[in-house]
Amino acid sequence: MKEHDEKIPDPREIEKEIGEFLSKRFGNSVKVVSPIVFPQEAPLDKAETPPKKEQEVNFDLKPEDLVSYLDQYIVKQDEAKAILATKICTHFNRIKYVKASPEKTSEILGSIKNNILMIGPTGVGKTYMIRLIAKKIGVPFVKGDATKFSETGYVGGDVEDLIRDLVREANDDIELAQNGIVYIDELDKIAASRNIIGADVSRTGVQRALLKPMEETDVDLKVPHDPISMIQEIERFRKTGKREKRSVNTKNILFIMSGAFSDITEIIKKRLKDRSIGFGSKIISAQEKVDILKHVKAEDLIEYGFETEFVGRLPVKAVFDNLTEDDLYEILKNPNNPIILGKKLDFAAYGIDVKFEDKVLRVLAKSAFEENTGARGLVSAIEKALILFENKLPSTSIKKFPAIASEIEDQKKYLKKLLSVSNKKEIEETFERLEIEEKKHVIEYVTANKNNLSNKYNLTLTPSRIDIVASYYCKNIMDIGSVIKNIKSYYDDIKKIELYFFKNSNINIVLEENAIDFIIEQLINFDIKLDNLYKKLTNEFEYGLKLVREKTGKNRFFITKEALLSPEPFISQLIKDELKDSLPT
Repeated sequence: MKEHDEKIPDPREIEKEIGEFLSKRFGNSVKVVSPIVFPQEAPLDKAETPPKKEQEVNFDLKPEDLVSYLDQYIVKQDEAKAILATKICTHFNRIKYVKASPEKTSEILGSIKNNILMIGPTGVGKTYMIRLIAKKIGVPFVKGDATKFSETGYVGGDVEDLIRDLVREANDDIELAQNGIVYIDELDKIAASRNIIGADVSRTGVQRALLKPMEETDVDLKVPHDPISMIQEIERFRKTGKREKRSVNTKNILFIMSGAFSDITEIIKKRLKDRSIGFGSKIISAQEKVDILKHVKAEDLIEYGFETEFVGRLPVKAVFDNLTEDDLYEILKNPNNPIILGKKLDFAAYGIDVKFEDKVLRVLAKSAFEENTGARGLVSAIEKALILFENKLPSTSIKKFPAIASEIEDQKKYLKKLLSVSNKKEIEETFERLEIEEKKHVIEYVTANKNNLSNKYNLTLTPSRIDIVASYYCKNIMDIGSVIKNIKSYYDDIKKIELYFFKNSNINIVLEENAIDFIIEQLINFDIKLDNLYKKLTNEFEYGLKLVREKTGKNRFFITKEALLSPEPFISQLIKDELKDSLPT
């Protein structure tokens, strides 16, 4: 009995079709060369490689946990953080619950997925927030711009391509891809134009193409008229003798969309005014616009140019606040912010260490605020302020560059000062001052977020360890999370020394926390190898501790930082104390 009514394609026919396609696309410069196929010893119904083990979603984050994580990176936007964290956590925990307890649940007909619409001005952190969330929860994530959909030759092609991209992001694990996130930016650009009489087909067509994937549909992974897809199908058919239809179901894929919607405030304002709720003034401030946006309803989006069905598939709405000058300053001040870290990396590429004065960050924030492009203005502000130094300093012998407000306003004058030998001592002292200020701020930041960071990386952050984290941060270019992760790696490696020592010497040593911190400092500051440190520890302690064990029978010893600094006095005192305790009173 036939499994399919359609005829199984002959490989030669598909090869011919691909050849014709390539000929039209590239002329005679590209041709298909048929491989020589040798008889296979293995049965045709068996694949050469075992199937991949599908990865299950193991999600257990609570909304407040995700908010705490976002607070480390994103300034302001408290309401938006809470909405996104809540709905995203609920979405994935619900998937997990349904899969774990199928006997307690049934498919709810007419259930609407909690797809999210983010509304807010450009540069306030919409895309950055979604990237952070996707990284945190560990599900596949793809981003697309709605404007590209309207530019394609046929409506809907790129929409399905996003789903296929999810599979690639999931390393071809379809089950994992079916629990991913699709993020579409600049959604407002596909709203039907209100100036056009009749349907704006190019834009409403894209909206309609999104309807099924946003709810539930099966997307075929085979792309029509795609040579690579055809070649892959030929190869699978050659190996198995069967046609394999691979598709992705979008039921559990979360769609998050965003846009500036700059003109929608007038629509909302008119509706509110008609209902006598106020907002009657003709000129409104940026903050008032955000306040009005928070009143957005489905009817406003429909009037803006979206199909009713499309709006219905975006039940959750999060409105982002405008960023003030102080907010922009706080963004630059945050040790995790990619703008300052990126600029440090630019200079580090030439072997130059740059430190920023707090006043410089204030100046940059003011300049960016005047551009009125949100956090994006910070990038252009810092580039404008430092471009001359980035151009000239790599050709000099200068390796330390203090960026201070009173100097960088006149770039040419400050460059001349940096290059002057007579100012060398002053420049070094300024750089050291900025280093101290930076370390102090990092200590304050880690201390303020101590509990969250300790739980996240499973590392107790004592005052001395926070000091190590700050020192490590100032010497390297990475965010706080990466720093603590590296410190935790050192910590775990050092704890292994206790096991090695017991295995090789049959002596149980316990390194105190201050001893571990001291060793971490040695590894960081002096580039000491852990195996060399273990050898040193063995040479200095093994004989003495064996002697104590022989005389007292004790086989558990606590090693402090002071013991590491002065091993002989420590062993001598240990012997005295143990012998003293063993004497009759």
